[in-house]
This record gives sequence, C-alpha cells and structure tokens, in this order.
Amino acid sequence: MLWVALHFPQLRRQALSRGHAQPEPEREALAAVAAWACQFTPRVSLDPPQELLLEVEGSLRYFGGRWKFLARLRAGLTGLGFEARLAEAPTARAALWLARGGGSGRIEALPAAVLGLDAAKMELLAGFGVHTLGGLLRLPRDGIARRFGVKLLDELDQARGVAADSRGWFVPPPSFAARLVLPSPVSHAQGALFAAGRLLKQMEGFLAARHAGVREFCLELEHEDRREKAAPTGVRVKLAGPARTAEHFTRLLRERLGALVMKAPVEAIRLSAGQLVSVPGSNGHLLRDPRAGGEEWLRLIERLQSRLGSAAVHGLETREDHRPERAFRHVVPGTESLKPKEKQENSAGPRPLWLAEPPRRLAEGEFVLLAGPERIESGWWDGAEARRDYFIARTGQSLAWIYRERSAGKCGTRPEGWFLHGIFA
Repeated sequence: MLWVALHFPQLRRQALSRGHAQPEPEREALAAVAAWACQFTPRVSLDPPQELLLEVEGSLRYFGGRWKFLARLRAGLTGLGFEARLAEAPTARAALWLARGGGSGRIEALPAAVLGLDAAKMELLAGFGVHTLGGLLRLPRDGIARRFGVKLLDELDQARGVAADSRGWFVPPPSFAARLVLPSPVSHAQGALFAAGRLLKQMEGFLAARHAGVREFCLELEHEDRREKAAPTGVRVKLAGPARTAEHFTRLLRERLGALVMKAPVEAIRLSAGQLVSVPGSNGHLLRDPRAGGEEWLRLIERLQSRLGSAAVHGLETREDHRPERAFRHVVPGTESLKPKEKQENSAGPRPLWLAEPPRRLAEGEFVLLAGPERIESGWWDGAEARRDYFIARTGQSLAWIYRERSAGKCGTRPEGWFLHGIFA
C-alpha cells in the first residue's frame, strides 16, 4: 500500500481566506478537499483538524505513475486555493508524521513534535533527552506505555506497519453545493468569476469521484445590501449534454455573466448542482475518436445558449399530426425522445425542410402546378381544423409546397385561396 498525506498548515487561515464561513471553517474546508480528492482514489480518510489521507497505490498507473500523480495533486490543490505539505509512505501514520515534519526522510529522523503530544509530555520527552522519533523508539516499550499511554505505543506500531490502522472512508455527498464569501464585495459580475472558478474546479473533482456529469448548474450571487434584503441573483447554466470539466463550465459561465447587470454588490457566491447524470469513463483511441464530432457540436450548442439564451436554441422532435405546422415540437438539444422508437409506415408525400410561418397567400398566376393533390383534413377536435389540398409547384426559381384551402369552415374564419407553405429548393 502507498499512502499520501496532505497536511494543511494554518488551515483556519487558509479556510477563511478562501471564503469558508464560521463557525467551523476548517471542517468545511477539509470536507471540500476530501470530496475533490475522491477523483484520485475512493479511499480518502479525514484526519481532523488539518490533515487528509489518500491510499493511492491502485491509482498510480491510471494517472501516469507516481510523479505525474503527485504533480497533478499539487496543481489541483493550488487551483482550489489551498497550500499543503505532501508526504508518502507505506503506512498512513508514517505518511502523516512525514507530512507534519516536512514531507521527506525517514520517520526515525523526524522531530518528536510530529506526534502531536501535549506540552507536559513533550517536556517529559525533552527531559529524557529524546528529540526525535528514533530516540523515542529506543526507549523501553513498557516505559513508553506507562509514562505516555498505550495509544502512543499503538501509533508507533502503526507507523512501522506492525499494527493495523483501521480508518473510515469519506463518502462524497449525493449532490454538490458549495459557498464562498468573497474577500471584498464586487460590483461587476465578472469579478465573481475568479472565485467561481475555484468552486467549479471543486465541482469537477466531485463529479469525477461520482463518475457523473451535470446537465445544469446554478451560481447564486449573494448581495451586500442587507437592509433591503436583496434576493440572490441566480445564474442558471443549462448544457446540451452531461459534462464535468471546470474549463467547459467556466467558458459557459463567462458568457452568462458577461450579459448580467448587477443590482447590488456581491459579497458571497454559492454553486450548486442537484441532479447528477452517470457518465462512464472514455477509452483511449488509436485514431480520432468518432464521438468527438458529436461532442464538439454539443459544446457549440451550449455556447450559443449561454450567449443567446436557452429559448433561442432548441432541437426539434416529430409529433403524430398530419398538419405540417403541428407535426413537430421544440425540445432541449441533446435529449432523446421519450416516445418508443417504433418503425412507422410513412404514406405521406414529400415534405419541405423549410415551412413558411405564417403561410403566404399566392395569386393565381404566381405558380405552376407540378404534382398533387395530397389532401389533409385534420384538427376538428382542437379548434384548429385544416381542410387543404397540397401541391408541388414552381414559383419563379423555387420548388414550393403550396395548398388550396377547401372551405372557410363553419365559422367562416379561414380565408379561401392559394397559400405557399414551404420551400423545397
């Protein structure tokens, strides 16, 4: 086994400067790092008040070896806004003591201060002339147990690997939610993007640990003006397909924040993503990934939605209705139809890709009929009855789809005559 210990010196200062709130910013910060670290290994253990343990032997090959793994871990912590001393050892206790002592060397050479004993016991050790763990290990075992307690003897055995060190594993929460207090209020939405970037990186690690992605996340901007009790400004970002990379989230959020007008200064931000979508890991490809084109298309849709609004970009799905203007409906891009995919016989004639909305009236001499008619009589049950004869016709240089209204209906509300309803080419 190989353990990596993360020791956060002055964790309280780091937690407060990063924006974790009272009354227990250290515990909140440690849990945030643990949820993020679960992307590297499912065996993550908290060691309050300021340490974290990862059992990583089974993960090294996946991340490219020991050095690449450690480099990625350090870079990720920096991106989250944390400073930590890292150490590795075959046992969890030894890794913890090495991290407290500086991160390298043999445990026998570590100062006795890494044990975390109280002042009275440290003074007693100094009185024996013991200043390192090596000196402590040379003392008689029964004397250590009598003067310092059996717990210290057990910890020494755990560090050397001669006694079991059972630990509980951290379990990431079922959904993501994190809040940061900004160092100072900001008046522009873009000013909150840097802090949001830390939360997005934290969410990326959380999603990787859960082998999941999100199709939607929300950033809430909490305002400074407490007298008026201003409601938070919500920025909801919808995605065309499940995603979990912080870089992609940041790009979409930047588009949304760029068009946002602030109603009051922002003092805190909150990022949340409730519904997770399972995203299986991807395999490597010798040649270009055939799915990459589809993913690039979804990313383009998401950027357009972020810039133009979700209602401006949508997909289409067919409906079972003979009336052309009602034979489709708008759907969220990237979603699959909920209807069963049954093979249906299509006895209808050709249909144009472009429909005129509303249909344009034609005069008698504006077209030449080429094929038809195809009669459509439908909609008497919903108040939008259609009684039409459709033809393929040539109008100028275009091949068009036109119809003749067969009657004005009982109420006389539909105009009679010829109408252009679509263009083939």
